[in-house]
Amino acid sequence: MPGLNGHQSPAAETLGGSAGSVARRFVDVHCHVLPGVDDGPTDMAASMEMCRALVNDGISTVIATPHQLGRYEGANSPAQVRAAVAELMVEIEKLGLPLTVLPGADVRVHERLVDMIEQDRVTTIADKGKHILLELPHETLIDLTFLNRALMNRGIQGIMTHPERHHALRRKPELLARWIADGMLVQITAGSLIGLFGPNSQNNAWDLIDAGMVHIVATDAHDHEQRPPVFTEAFEVLEEDIGRAMAEQICLVNPLMVLEGEHIPTGRMQRNAATGQVGGFQSRRME
Repeated sequence: MPGLNGHQSPAAETLGGSAGSVARRFVDVHCHVLPGVDDGPTDMAASMEMCRALVNDGISTVIATPHQLGRYEGANSPAQVRAAVAELMVEIEKLGLPLTVLPGADVRVHERLVDMIEQDRVTTIADKGKHILLELPHETLIDLTFLNRALMNRGIQGIMTHPERHHALRRKPELLARWIADGMLVQITAGSLIGLFGPNSQNNAWDLIDAGMVHIVATDAHDHEQRPPVFTEAFEVLEEDIGRAMAEQICLVNPLMVLEGEHIPTGRMQRNAATGQVGGFQSRRME
């Protein structure tokens, strides 16, 4: 699969085959799979049920992203996350599940976030120090322009999580567009695309897709029943609506690039309406 700049990405080189074979190789960069640390599974048994659900959903690698900062400030330190991941992997290997779990975090935005990364007080995706999930306070809208630029200056790409579900941000799409133009990436929730978070979140998710403002899809799963992983279903509806090339880019290629610590070209995704092929990213602001 050609890369966005016309070359073969190391991440893309691992993809190929039929749609079915590709779908079994998802990388989920946002998932609350660790037991007893936040609002995810309550214990190891529930976590293992969730791991089975992830495998059944075609996911082979998952980033464990417990909440950090905000109401979890002082909890879920990077050292604790790494230890919990190691403990979970022991249980996964006992059962022979084809799933790899790596450390990360769903990090509440903070003005001193860059310093916290350098002090190992928050966790970057897969501990690579190249990407970090950014979560806004649920009912408050904060302008992240300066934080985003500070992260970019340190070679770290911020990934805004589930903006389609943020009520205040939904009313300010020009703000999200500005952050994207400045280098931020956007991750939406697979369940939003199929209506699991209600019609407002679903409509907004598809508006963001149509505007080229989505770089990554992830599950943000919390358990195997109430908020289970639905990556395969989301991929199938995306493939039908926007074409296989773009669906693979935001569901397969870009998450794998994040896993490997590769920089993702910033700006908006562009698609050739006639062919459905991904044409790269174009940095522009919503008027």
